[in-house]
Amino acid sequence: MISWNKVTADLANDRRAVTALEYGIIAGVLGLVLIIIFQSFGTTLSTLMSTIGKSI
Repeated sequence: MISWNKVTADLANDRRAVTALEYGIIAGVLGLVLIIIFQSFGTTLSTLMSTIGKSI
């Protein structure tokens, strides 16, 4: 039988979950930045196309 002290010590020293959390935060922030950029680009592109369409 595994002693609970060893299990607790092993979990306390395990850094894999922290690394996965850090990568998750980075991916989330990068995703939000890309969404904001694409929304801004879409609005700008829509305005540009409307201006071109009105001038033709």
